[in-house]
Amino acid sequence: MKERQTFERASEVLRAARSSGLFVVYVVVSFRPDYPEVSDRNLSFRERKNSGSAPAADPASLIHLPVVPHEREPVLVKHRVKHRANALSCTGLDMILRTQGFDTLILMGHATSGVILSPVRYGADADYCLIVVEDGCADRDPEVHQLLMQKVFLRQAVVASSQEVVTRWARPNGYRVS
Repeated sequence: MKERQTFERASEVLRAARSSGLFVVYVVVSFRPDYPEVSDRNLSFRERKNSGSAPAADPASLIHLPVVPHEREPVLVKHRVKHRANALSCTGLDMILRTQGFDTLILMGHATSGVILSPVRYGADADYCLIVVEDGCADRDPEVHQLLMQKVFLRQAVVASSQEVVTRWARPNGYRVS
């Protein structure tokens, strides 16, 4: 993530989104003590459960400093409802977005193979317009990141650089997916 300057790119996009008055929301995967939400069949999270390490007392503390939320930006986890990679499933986010009339999602985060892949697949099925900020995402496996960006996401989302997203917001009509 440091080599790719992911936090710097994501921070630029966040600044532009905020100055454009866009709704910014954070989603953090978190668990209760002893991980009762994690089954031994869950390959993604059982290692964390079996590690013996306690979950973060404040899940928002897991958000890296260069991209911390502003005061009025929701962090979906405070009520301990986010236990899987998909930001749109079981968090209430989908309902919030739909009731507010939002139809476009701009996604950034870590890990590309989880917290980005899952909402891209779900969001496409739910007919959202999706934009994935390529340099605002990272994965532990750079080859997986590249495969997803170059082969998989293009079937269901616009894949754009942070600079492309920021430049489009600077236009009078903002960012529209066509």
